[in-house]
Amino acid sequence: MNVEEHVAQPLPCNPGPIESSPPALLKEPLEFLFAEHYRHRHMCKVLEYLAIASSFDAGLIASTDDFIRYDLALHVIDEEEDLFPLLRRRCSEEDDIEDVLGRLSADHALDQELARVVRTLFAQSLEGRVAPSALTGGPKALLQLAQQEKSHMALENAVVMPLARRRLTPDDLEALSLRLAARRGVALA
Repeated sequence: MNVEEHVAQPLPCNPGPIESSPPALLKEPLEFLFAEHYRHRHMCKVLEYLAIASSFDAGLIASTDDFIRYDLALHVIDEEEDLFPLLRRRCSEEDDIEDVLGRLSADHALDQELARVVRTLFAQSLEGRVAPSALTGGPKALLQLAQQEKSHMALENAVVMPLARRRLTPDDLEALSLRLAARRGVALA
């Protein structure tokens, strides 16, 4: 669906702000990462909503901007610095994971670029107290980030997460858990 077709759609219900993952879930790092993917899907719904909403919702815009700035950025670090290196060490040649991880790393670079554009739009929206959909290029930028994230998460959920469940050892999972928690300033008991 292109931007014009999306904008012509009836306005869906406001999806509301993105909820936080429970910190206790950090003890199960793959479940935590999967929950983060669910939160990213919610972000996509918010971006799609904001791409066509004509009303200005400062709270939703600000909370989504915070999610992109902090949570999305942390998730990229989680994968690039922790999950992907673990998979590279544990997966066999027959898993053929390198091409997938290379594509996901390229996606992360594109995510960051698209996120900067969206965050700039959000800043303009908040400053001018105008809906992001009313800004030049607003709907397109919001939809591009949403589409990019959906595609990215589909690959991760279909390939990376099942391989991680099969290949990572209990020690890997414990180390991953500690790294994710430390990155978020959470002490695991």
